[in-house]
This record gives sequence, structure tokens and C-alpha cells, in this order.
Amino acid sequence: MGLLDGKTILITGGGNGIGKATALMAGAMGANVVVNDLGGTLTGDDAGDAGPAESVAAEIRAAGGAAISNSDSVTDFEAVQEMIESAKKEFGGLDSIINPAGILRDGMFHKMSEDDWDSVIAVHLRGSFNVARASVEYFRDKEAGNYVFFTSTTGLIGNIGQANYGAAKLGIVGLSRILAMEGERKNIRSNVIAPFAWTRMIASIPVKDEASAQRVERMKRAMRPEQVSNLSLALCADSCDTSGQIFSVRGNEVILFSQPRPVKSMANIEGWTPESILDVCLPAMKPSMEDLGPTTSVFPYEPI
Repeated sequence: MGLLDGKTILITGGGNGIGKATALMAGAMGANVVVNDLGGTLTGDDAGDAGPAESVAAEIRAAGGAAISNSDSVTDFEAVQEMIESAKKEFGGLDSIINPAGILRDGMFHKMSEDDWDSVIAVHLRGSFNVARASVEYFRDKEAGNYVFFTSTTGLIGNIGQANYGAAKLGIVGLSRILAMEGERKNIRSNVIAPFAWTRMIASIPVKDEASAQRVERMKRAMRPEQVSNLSLALCADSCDTSGQIFSVRGNEVILFSQPRPVKSMANIEGWTPESILDVCLPAMKPSMEDLGPTTSVFPYEPI
């Protein structure tokens, strides 16, 4: 008996990287898998290709599992609705959606085009809305359902040159949290994962010096897509009651992130003025403020 026997899972971005590893693992664990992948380039600026999704679905079937493929874009709401209908028609229902589909169009914000902003927001944030909105009423009707969304440390912590990506990924955190809150009474869970894994997205980051090259090589060896798949699929199990959380997977380390809560408060019974805020309030709060360090400053140690 597999952990996911009889479950049906829609996995977007399932033709490559984390999505592919998760689809193959889900099939091996007994799930029926709908493998979605546009089959496009990393920047999402081509028409796509049905081959990657079908190749993964065929591999699942060849290993004795059950899978179908789909090559539509998560940015198309009607196409996402059709993915969900296909799951119901082929496998009799849908239990979970895992949504790592994404693109990158990096660049400094002062040079970023509207198209590069809109395209990244469309795939990541609008795509996450689409898969949730197209399925949430079905999940509410059957009083069971589960979402695993993907955020990034670029959204949670920050990274230069990725304003579009960071904005989208932090937006997904807010979406997931509210889906979890609104879905609690209907047994609908939602969580997000910020993955560290060697994928074509990570491979696209420019290597500027020898130290960066060594760091990339260590990442390639130590942080693999299937390590992220383990958590993704654990969150889909019937025995999991976790919801509304932010996780990260870094090699063999599973990390639970804090969520925004007040860290310091300053009150002035006479009321603040701009001058007193500058003189008293902000200086008192400064030791509690976060610095502008990127992800590498928060995770300076080697992956386990």
C-alpha cells in the first residue's frame, strides 16, 4: 500500500525539475497523477511543447502507475478548469494540487519592462489564483482538498534583480494563508514551500566569480528536486493535518518559517509627530529591524 493510494493529484510544471520529480514520486506512491506542463522555455516566451508533460506521464504509466498529461498554461483560467475536469473524468475526482509551475525574467527593477513584470506575475500569482479558484468550490462541496503552493526565499527574504518574482512569490504566501483560514471548516488545507533545489531556474543564475561557481556546484550536489518532493507529497497525505504554514526544504533540512507578527511597539501618549518619530521612535525600533541581507546571509551554512 502506497501512502497516496487512490489519491488524485494535479501537478503543474510537472515536465521538469521539482514538478517532474514530484509527479514521478506521486505515481510511485500510488497516486493518480495529472501532469501539467506548458513545455515552454524558462522565460515563458514561446508557444510551448506537449512533449515534456506526456513524457513524464508515460514514465509513470510504464512503471505501473496511472497518469495523464496536459500542456495548457496555468495563466488561462478556462484551461485550468479543464485540467480539473479531466482529473474528475479520468480518475473520478481530485484531492490535491501541487503548483510549482513558474518562469523567470530577471532584471534590475529600474530596467524592468512591463511585459517582464506582467508575465512573471501571470504565471506565478495569477496561476496560483487560477488553480485555487477553479477547484475550491469542488473541494468545499466534498469537504476535502489540499493545496501545496510554491513561494521562494526571494519573496520571503529578497534577492537583487528579482522584483517581479519576489512580489509574485510573496503574494502566493498571502493567498495560501487565507485559503487555509477560509478552508479550515471544510477540511481544505493549504501550505507553501520555498524550495532550494538544483533546477533549470537555479541553473540560469549567472556565475560571476570562483566563489559563486563553487557554491553552485555544492548546491547541485546537495540540493535535489526529490528532496522537495518528499515534503510536497507528505502534505498531501490523509494523515497530515498541517495547514497555513510556510516551509522551506534545503537539502535534507526541512525549515518552518515564521510569519509576520509584531516585533516591537512604541507608544506616545501625547501623539507622535514626524520629528518625534525620527528622533525617538525609529531609533528605538532600529535594533529590531531586519537588514537588507539576501538569502545567503540568512542561510550562510552548507546544506545538510
